[in-house]
Amino acid sequence: MTVETDSHSPTKPFAAHEPARRGGSIVLVLLVAAGIVAVAVALMTIGRAQAQPYILGVLALLAMVGLFNLFAFAAGIIRFIDRAADDPVMGRIADHAHDGLAVTDPKGHVVYSNAAYLALTGAASPQDVRPIERVFIGNPDVSEAVFRLLKAAREGKRQQEEVRIAGSDGAQGRWLRMRVRPLGQSKREAKYAVWSIADITRDRERQEDVFRELQHAIEYLDHAPCGFFSVSPAGDVIYVNATLANWLDYDLTEIGSGGLKLTDIVSGDGAALLTSIVAVPGEVKTEVFDIDLRMRGGKTMPVRLYHKLAFGADGSPGSSRTLVISRARDEHSDPERAAEVRFMRFFDHTPMAIATVDRGGAVVRANARFAKLAQSLSPDGAANKSIIRTVNARDRSLLIAAINQAAEGQGDIAPVEAMLDGAKERWGQFFVTAVEEDERDTEAAIVYLLETTERRTLENQINQSQKMDMVGQLAGGIAHDFNNVLSAIMMANDFLLNAHKPTDPSFQDIMQIKQNATRAATLVRQLLAFSRRQTLRPQVLDLGDALSDLTMLLRRLIGEKVKLDLVHGRDLWPVKVDVSQFEQVVVNLAVNARDAMPDGGKLTVRTANVTVDEAAQLTHKGMPAADYVRIDISDTGTGIPADIVDKIFEPFFSTKEVGKGTGLGLSTVYGIVKQTGGFVYVDSTPGAGTTFRIFLPRHRPELEAQPEAQATNGAGKEAAAKPRPDLTGQGTILLVEDEDGLRSLNARGLRSRGYSVIEASNGIEAMEALDEKDGAVDLVVSDVVMPEMDGPTLLREMRKRNPNLKIIFVSGYAEEAFDKSLPENEQFAFLPKPFALSALVEKVKETMTAS
Repeated sequence: MTVETDSHSPTKPFAAHEPARRGGSIVLVLLVAAGIVAVAVALMTIGRAQAQPYILGVLALLAMVGLFNLFAFAAGIIRFIDRAADDPVMGRIADHAHDGLAVTDPKGHVVYSNAAYLALTGAASPQDVRPIERVFIGNPDVSEAVFRLLKAAREGKRQQEEVRIAGSDGAQGRWLRMRVRPLGQSKREAKYAVWSIADITRDRERQEDVFRELQHAIEYLDHAPCGFFSVSPAGDVIYVNATLANWLDYDLTEIGSGGLKLTDIVSGDGAALLTSIVAVPGEVKTEVFDIDLRMRGGKTMPVRLYHKLAFGADGSPGSSRTLVISRARDEHSDPERAAEVRFMRFFDHTPMAIATVDRGGAVVRANARFAKLAQSLSPDGAANKSIIRTVNARDRSLLIAAINQAAEGQGDIAPVEAMLDGAKERWGQFFVTAVEEDERDTEAAIVYLLETTERRTLENQINQSQKMDMVGQLAGGIAHDFNNVLSAIMMANDFLLNAHKPTDPSFQDIMQIKQNATRAATLVRQLLAFSRRQTLRPQVLDLGDALSDLTMLLRRLIGEKVKLDLVHGRDLWPVKVDVSQFEQVVVNLAVNARDAMPDGGKLTVRTANVTVDEAAQLTHKGMPAADYVRIDISDTGTGIPADIVDKIFEPFFSTKEVGKGTGLGLSTVYGIVKQTGGFVYVDSTPGAGTTFRIFLPRHRPELEAQPEAQATNGAGKEAAAKPRPDLTGQGTILLVEDEDGLRSLNARGLRSRGYSVIEASNGIEAMEALDEKDGAVDLVVSDVVMPEMDGPTLLREMRKRNPNLKIIFVSGYAEEAFDKSLPENEQFAFLPKPFALSALVEKVKETMTAS
């Protein structure tokens, strides 16, 4: 317990509402307790009767003392104190702190303040102590800060403010830092606020001095006779001095705002040199580079850079520090340095990557193009250290051998074509030359690297296109010869069928021959489709309706395990295709998709319009920008391996087992789409399915030729005339065919129908026969491909003698294959091989009776 006193000193801490504390003693308590025990023992020795008055007196005395203490405690004269709170060490720390401290109660009254608080607030005595808001009342420079502090004190929050107090009577002002916080965490303590106030005038003055020195340093740096810039690890230019900004014609306010990057101020691939420094954790590297900087207007200026870069403990680079020395003046003042500048500009701006290497392939020095190429191959910087790391492991021995030859001083080293290392397939050509003998200790060879990826890709595309064309020509030639053979077989078979009744024992054998001949003719048509030499009968078609008509057929083909989903685009444009050939395309792709999903899956057929702008944004090579109708046929099957995806359109290429496919399905698709004027592409991922994308050109009726121009052209006619029961006729027919067997069968068939037939094995014999008859020939039936004189030439010569002569061309090729070699608006009919006897006599009858 302690008793309040009224004695205070202006230099000592002051508590406005709490008494001064005085330490108690445990010895005093023990002595009082011992005395009471001694009195009790003494009273017990004199007897109960004699001791009773004394006991009552002692109890009365103790009661009076206790009652007095209760009244004194209630009045605050005495109180119980916390020994821990009355720690003299903690008290002295607060009382003699350098910063002024004060504690206010919930009403804002100061309940504690130290000596520094009295001095800083100008209190003359402890009785004059005032809270912060009353100290600075009426001061407009401080009122807002004090208001924020008071608000934080009421809300139990922390707040700090720094204010400047103007001096009176010309005296220098002061800077004060004022803080407020709650006294403690409990609800009762949070109502008390602890205020601190400190004079930070000297700290502010030191900061201003440092700021002024920094301003001077920046001013000196900005106006230095050399440039300086700094770049962040992300490539952003974060600082440029005024000298360099003036050289580059940039405004200083634009730099550092995030809008300027290293590649904006460095010409060519020079930026790759600055970012190609190999990281060494914890080290600082300085490299010298001779490059060109790019001005705002696009002009360049040669400079030498002293590029300093520090790496962290993890190898991550920090911001660079780069000194820039202009070398533009060297071109006029020093011829030797001007030559060096010209060489370095040539060295860095050449489109070929150049590097000097030692015997082990380590890069000694390199130009900007090599640095950029190395970064694209290995972002970890391995390729910048060793040129061997730029090459795929399988081809490294070739480059190592070439470097060893150069290290031995050999000349005329053959170029090395090698695959470059990296995630994508890239190729490069290395040219290795030896250096001077006295320089081979550090540099063994000079290596020139030219990337050839685009060239190889183009060569592969050209080779693939040429191969497809050659295969197409071969397939077309084979199909033409087969058509002649099949025509003879089918014609002879028709004679046999006419001579045998269905009841004859050999009739079924003859029918078997007919069926196999028809099947062979189908295979030949597929070859012609691939070679784009088949006969098409295009018509304007709505793809949505055509695919809807195929739905039932497709469902039967793909089976129950595969789900069919047709997604039609809205307002599809019309296209002009051969309906049967288009159906064959869809059926072939659907069957392939079914075979790729043996355990079931989903087949999706999707259609959509593709505008010219959308087509221009597609990455499909070889397809010009135009309006198309797209058909996507997608499956969820096994996909196509990447190593065979380029071969799937080749004829007779198949991944199916022997006997389960001809290998002509996709080649037929390719040929039909190409002959229609469209494009087909495949997108496949092994294990994730395949999508075939077909683009058919939009049909525009307003651009189609007038029908009158083709009204009399047999190529424009469709064999729409219904077969007539009577196919006999009269007249003279000149039959021109270089295949003797086929010619005799055709002549026999025509004679059996009542016609007079003149046979000729080629065009020259046909002209001689025509001259012998003085042009009295009613019809000419001629093959197209013949020795000595082909069909178009024969037509022109015959029309000179008889302009109205009628002619039928027969060929295994499409009529478009020779139509371009004829004069415009020529009139002729066409019959594709192979054909049956009925088809021949029907075409002859139709042409003879046509006006």
